[in-house]
Amino acid sequence: MDGIPWEIIFAVLGVVVPIIAALYEFVFIGRKRLGYRVQMDTTATDVDSSQYAGALQQFPLSENERLIAPSFVLLRIENIGASPIDADDYAAPENVDAGIAVEFPGRRVVGMMVTELSDEFLRDSFRENSGLRVKDNVIELPKVSLNRKQHYKVLAALDRVPDKTGAVRKAQPPKVVGGIKGGVGRGRIRETKNQIGTPRNAVALIGFLVAVILAQVSVSVATQDTPLDCAQGKLTVVGSTAFRPVLDEAAASYVRTCPGAQIEVQATGSTEGLDRLDAAGKQGENPEVVAFSDGMKTDRYPRLLPRPIAFSLFTMVSNKESGVQDLSADRIRQLYAGQITNWNQLNGNDVPVRLVSRYANSGTRRTFEQHLLLGAREPVNTSDDCRDRAPGAAPGAVRCERGSTEDVLNTVATTPGAFGYVEAGAAEQRADVFPVRIDGQPATLEGADQGSYPFWETEYAYTYGEPKAHSLTAGFLRYLVNEVGRDIVRSHRHKPCAELANPMLCRPA
Repeated sequence: MDGIPWEIIFAVLGVVVPIIAALYEFVFIGRKRLGYRVQMDTTATDVDSSQYAGALQQFPLSENERLIAPSFVLLRIENIGASPIDADDYAAPENVDAGIAVEFPGRRVVGMMVTELSDEFLRDSFRENSGLRVKDNVIELPKVSLNRKQHYKVLAALDRVPDKTGAVRKAQPPKVVGGIKGGVGRGRIRETKNQIGTPRNAVALIGFLVAVILAQVSVSVATQDTPLDCAQGKLTVVGSTAFRPVLDEAAASYVRTCPGAQIEVQATGSTEGLDRLDAAGKQGENPEVVAFSDGMKTDRYPRLLPRPIAFSLFTMVSNKESGVQDLSADRIRQLYAGQITNWNQLNGNDVPVRLVSRYANSGTRRTFEQHLLLGAREPVNTSDDCRDRAPGAAPGAVRCERGSTEDVLNTVATTPGAFGYVEAGAAEQRADVFPVRIDGQPATLEGADQGSYPFWETEYAYTYGEPKAHSLTAGFLRYLVNEVGRDIVRSHRHKPCAELANPMLCRPA
């Protein structure tokens, strides 16, 4: 029993049974079907209680013949299938013009009329010599062509027939005889009922589907203590501060899903994260440590294995007092070369340029130097507070360094004329800084993917060697690239590598 895939069985039942029900309803039952409904069968025997009783007793006979026990029957004839019924479909010989016979046992027909046609063109089916006639206690109805859901009604006035002793016979329900060729079952005309409320077939199907869902839930609870791909233990995530918002949310989501797991995020910079992972690996095989880096590692880490996770965007940001929101890549290089020291040199405000950079171990800084400075290094640090030049510092624009994305954003927001670079998603959350376009292009995934926006990088996850398949390290990395992880990555304005044209390289085509 343990090897039976009950979840799959219940899922298949939940799909197959409604399909069978639909086929039964629309293919089998939906063939040609003729139905009738007795909508009224009432007597008028208590006539002595009314001063107008004579009218009922005399209708519709002559003055010399009175009704003994009058009654009235309203009969509805209808097409209850999904296919039209033609005159040739009636199960009656071709030389017989009547298709349906209505018999009233114990009564005789004293008058009748066809009423309430669903469509006016049905009237031609009841003209003279159409087959509509009365024979004592029988009404014969013609072979009426009926499209889907069409109907007509017959109103009959009847009187009870006394037996040989003169006693009035007990009236019996009408008997409707007729049928169609090629119909459901034997093709006989079928009595229908007024439908009030939800059909029993629909209630039964809904009940079945509810039972299948409850069974699936019960099986899942009984056979699986923890969600699929959950691992237990403790994992340390180190590295990129630019990617930290993604890592914080993904770690919290994984722990909620897998209560036996503990994940601690310690983002202090890409290079420092790689150093910590390398040191942990040298102390013992397969450490439960994952390092994230903005861009590819250098050759100094031969045992660290990369996995591309996301395509990340970065942006330049400026303090609002600079008056600058769009710069060419050449102008940015001139700023970091010390050739521009005041924003008025770029038609901005008369405010000194103050460059806010990252520490040398930052993957974001390495990305900036590679993509915008074209491999050149940033100038030396000239300030600690990002406002005033340190004594003996080299001439040029004031330049300081900060240790995280958040520190750069806070410094740029509060320092007049400040200018720096950060992860684009983090900058988008701040209203106190200006995102700066590069050559007129905003920081968009589409622009980077098409080659028009230059400031991007691939975010890599590194492990020391290949992690064990059922380790927390492997489980968390799989979680990042599945549907939930992709949603988290995408929500922070990164693009999952799996959604690029070349997911293995995870870079613009």
